[in-house]
Amino acid sequence: MKIILLIFFYLFVYLKVLIITTQHKMKFIDRGFLNRIILIFISIHFFSFYSEGKNLISGNKKPLLYTNPLPVALGDPYVFLASNGKYYMYGTDETGKLEGFGAYSSDNLLKWKCEGPVYKGNKPDSWTSGNFWAPEVYEKNSKFYMFFSADWKYNPTNQGENFRIGVAVANKPTGPFTELSDKPLFDPGYPVIDANILHFNGRYFLYYSRCCYKNPVESEVSVWAKKLNMFQTIEESWVYGVEIASDFKSIIGEPVLLLQPPKQMNDKQSEWESRSVTSGEVNRRWTEGSFAFVYENKIYMMYSANYFGGKNYAVGYATSNNPLGPFIKAPNNPVLQKNTDKGGIVTGTGHNSVTWSKDGKMMYCIYHGRTSQTGDKRVVFIDKMTVDKEGLLTVEGPSTIQKAL
Repeated sequence: MKIILLIFFYLFVYLKVLIITTQHKMKFIDRGFLNRIILIFISIHFFSFYSEGKNLISGNKKPLLYTNPLPVALGDPYVFLASNGKYYMYGTDETGKLEGFGAYSSDNLLKWKCEGPVYKGNKPDSWTSGNFWAPEVYEKNSKFYMFFSADWKYNPTNQGENFRIGVAVANKPTGPFTELSDKPLFDPGYPVIDANILHFNGRYFLYYSRCCYKNPVESEVSVWAKKLNMFQTIEESWVYGVEIASDFKSIIGEPVLLLQPPKQMNDKQSEWESRSVTSGEVNRRWTEGSFAFVYENKIYMMYSANYFGGKNYAVGYATSNNPLGPFIKAPNNPVLQKNTDKGGIVTGTGHNSVTWSKDGKMMYCIYHGRTSQTGDKRVVFIDKMTVDKEGLLTVEGPSTIQKAL
């Protein structure tokens, strides 16, 4: 359309000049030269529009440049691409003002619009009372289901940690989300957090983390710590999996233990997964914040280890051919960790999610971290993620320099 209008414009100019030169007998203007000039301008604009259109069709747009961290203060960030073509981000509130969760939306993963609160807990008809953590939202049959962790009001034995997992539903990704039940999804008899859903071969699977609370574990690491009089016991959190009904209202069968910290100190995973203990930070070892996805018919489960509030929080992954395992931890773990040992400014990298470009060709790892500039508040990072021909997963982060998305 633009090129047609341009041709008409140049024809108008040509005729106008022709009429004026004829009326005023301006013989010194060479009409042949005038014709060539007009044709040159039309050709330049034609090829300009052609190239622009070709680039748009092939997707060769100018790359989007950005610098981490993003201007979003959230912990445990979760991003998904909705059927309306927008990305939505949810996470644990860092302001301390929400008894629930807010949401952000974006067209390109870089510019995020705050959509305000989308779920409110601690209401008379809610099973929740506080500590609203790690929301994840899944679109199914034009509905949006939010899985999250919170304190359960029912606490007859006055447990210090009484977290459970709940589900809320909405007609839009921006809510409002309403709880499916006045009770948690299930009660395993111990505190649980960090729900994640995998859709695999027509079935749904729930992954979650059993909290460290009252889960002391004997291992070579705990024996070592006790000998050095660092800690008398070491508590651990473990990742479990269980099938969940397609309406997300109940689980099917018994949970299966999938991931836990290594028991032997000579295990290749032991060094990085035990840093919170070996550094003297705290008497706990974590396996939490799991995120599972399928790539080339293999299930990849990313998970976080070490103290979530400390500098050593880091991400590894394990793989399996079966949703309920066994999962084998990767030889190149950790794939995401602090970079201060290499002159960087980022610590506490963890609890990630994964999303894809709109054409499905690029994977991105979204995670929280801290920098020397942002202090103790968790902020959101996004970096490219790849899986090579050997099946090894790599995250191109943590990064703080300007680069293309």
